[in-house]
Amino acid sequence: MEKEVQSDYTYMGRSFSGLSINDDSSAFSDCNSDRSGEFPTASSQSRRLLVACATDNSDELLQQLVCDLQSTSIDEQKQAAMEIRLLAKNKPENRIKIARAGAVKPLITLIFSTDPQLQEYGVTAILNLSLCDENKELITASGAIRPLVRALKVGTSTAKENAACALLRLSQIERNKIVIGRSGAIPPLVDLLENGNFRGKKDACTALYSLCSEKENKVRAVQAGVMKPLVELMADFSSNMVEKSAFVVNVLASVKEARAALVEEGGIPVLVEIVEAGTQRQKEIAVAILLQLCEDSVTHRTLVAREGAIPPLVALSQSGTSRAKQKAEILTDLLRQPRSATATVPRTSDVSV
Repeated sequence: MEKEVQSDYTYMGRSFSGLSINDDSSAFSDCNSDRSGEFPTASSQSRRLLVACATDNSDELLQQLVCDLQSTSIDEQKQAAMEIRLLAKNKPENRIKIARAGAVKPLITLIFSTDPQLQEYGVTAILNLSLCDENKELITASGAIRPLVRALKVGTSTAKENAACALLRLSQIERNKIVIGRSGAIPPLVDLLENGNFRGKKDACTALYSLCSEKENKVRAVQAGVMKPLVELMADFSSNMVEKSAFVVNVLASVKEARAALVEEGGIPVLVEIVEAGTQRQKEIAVAILLQLCEDSVTHRTLVAREGAIPPLVALSQSGTSRAKQKAEILTDLLRQPRSATATVPRTSDVSV
């Protein structure tokens, strides 16, 4: 029987379900990956000053920029997209004004461009506009999801990172999570997680964490091979990704496909090592995952016990946080039961967090 672990976790102003441990938003970066180039040509300096000093009387400027986005000149399109990006990045109050000026649809059109730089600028401008909650519905309704997924697949490294962040922002509208998953975003996010640079890995991990609160996206992620890079990141204490990757594993572990993949990819030794040598929060996450593995599987209990989990669990039950102690005690009792016995222990969803 499938189980969904229900608890509330607040990240960037909204709640997500699926975590069985208490946490705060420091587990993930803010995913504000605005790293496109800024106005490299000398001829743009006068307009750059105008943009930087834009005030409430900037309607004419915005209309001109929107017009330039639709120019037949790629250089003019690039310049306009960069200026809009800068306006949206540096002045939050401009994000609504830019959207109301009609910039969203022509920016989305740029994401379809075969020019990699122009596509990158379009993606980044949409990301910055999506930082405003009031723009998310408009961006979604204007058809941004599929082109963002395309950029995630074929864009520059910066375009991929910023597309991941933009999709994360749009996924904060609950119904968009399914749409994004069905639009093909999960496999390229897994690829970014596995092959991207550090920034890309963080952005992909954060986006996957949000999207995989939906069960069908969990299955998609497992089918796309997400467990291998997640286990590798959990195992690398120097990666600065142990907690982030463990949070994603914890969300995924509520489906049997993910639990099977986690064991197959060698996740049990890694989790036991975290319980033994990780930080207090890392230990608590690892125990929460191990509980999900062991609740309904005698085979998994046997593997965890053989990996030497009981001594570090006993130590954690004596020295961890109150939540970690509680989980460690439950898991220790579970592992000590006869292998043929049917466990009678609190469900993970029943454990106080």
